[in-house]
Amino acid sequence: MGMRRGSGNSGSRMGRMSHIRGAIAAGLCLAGPLWAETPGATALKDAAQSGSQASRQAATGEEASSCDRDRVDLRGAWGQARFHVEIADEPDERNQGLMNRPEMARGDGMLFIYEEPVRATFWMRNTLIPLDMIFLGSDGVVASIHENAVPLDETVIDGGEGVLAVLEINGGLAREFGIVSGTQLRHPGLPQEQAVWPCADR
Repeated sequence: MGMRRGSGNSGSRMGRMSHIRGAIAAGLCLAGPLWAETPGATALKDAAQSGSQASRQAATGEEASSCDRDRVDLRGAWGQARFHVEIADEPDERNQGLMNRPEMARGDGMLFIYEEPVRATFWMRNTLIPLDMIFLGSDGVVASIHENAVPLDETVIDGGEGVLAVLEINGGLAREFGIVSGTQLRHPGLPQEQAVWPCADR
């Protein structure tokens, strides 16, 4: 997405929120998992057919052994998946997001992290690829998902209150892998004392 929006709860953040909104939604361009394990193993089969490094990891079924800043792990009743991510935890980075990128590798994504929980809103201005936006609370649990955000569309996408992080991946992957509300995400940028799946838990 080309512009991303994240708003705080105080009135003083309202101006900043409107500014961030435009910058966030258009800039995120994520890709498919580096590794995925599902009951039907269809995700692994698909990944094995592509030539990227991410796909090779997917085909081997190599599991995450620890938290890395450039990787997120997700798990749920559907199985597990991993994405290589760019981190956007500064205002300028969040505003830029994945704008103007013509493509993103299947196993890539972008993780937006806020200083505190906010009402996160996005749009797709200057964003050239469809995206799934996965909104997470401070505990790393998926609160909601907006699937297949339309490139260049400036309609506001409201992720709701209490959002600390947003993971953006290539459009359609959340449904393909079965990622739903309640899925758990692990990353060292989340507050570990609140995380349902902390880094210390292998």
